[in-house]
Amino acid sequence: MSDPRDLTLDEVRLALAPEIALAAMFDGWSDAALVAAARSVGVDEDVARLAFPDNGLRGRAMDMIDAWVASVDARMEAEFADGRLDKLPIREKIRTLVWFRLQAIAGLEESLSRAMAVQAMPQNVSAALKQGWSSADKMWRLAGDTATDYNHYTKRAILASIYAATLAVWKSDGSEGKQDTAAFLDRRIEGVMKFEKAKAQWLSKDREHFDFARFLGRLRYPQQ
Repeated sequence: MSDPRDLTLDEVRLALAPEIALAAMFDGWSDAALVAAARSVGVDEDVARLAFPDNGLRGRAMDMIDAWVASVDARMEAEFADGRLDKLPIREKIRTLVWFRLQAIAGLEESLSRAMAVQAMPQNVSAALKQGWSSADKMWRLAGDTATDYNHYTKRAILASIYAATLAVWKSDGSEGKQDTAAFLDRRIEGVMKFEKAKAQWLSKDREHFDFARFLGRLRYPQQ
């Protein structure tokens, strides 16, 4: 890593995020975890607090979790930037991407559990949904999705739901190699594939159907 003194605040957030997640196993998503991460990375504590200010209702914890999600996004995008997903069937692309994200946070089940508790707070639900939508969008883009109609929105909404459900299973999965999580993910993806096939058959018929792109557009471009 570059000299911590030369990093921008955005770079400081990304540099600290994995270490904060590690400390959150013991200290939760707290100032103590932030300080521990700063010391580990060599960032001045005051700079770390400036990168993650205590901003009232939403709180510092949600910003730290957001940075953790962003750091996983960045790792995923760097890992698959070589285009090796291109030759895989779509279901394998999605499975590979989701499984990579799970492996990227292996050993941090307790941190994830605490993060999900923070995300579930009423004041944080909207931000948590945006996090899930953003990660799903990045996965679909890496998978080569170019849809611009309402499919753009349904694909991301469905994948965000699958990913969230899989995370919930993964964090409590004590099976060897997370086999139960793998089986759960495979079932969910298979269910979506069947749904997409049925939807394609239905839409191919000369029927009017409800166009909800405008509604789902709020997920893609939420109001600030």
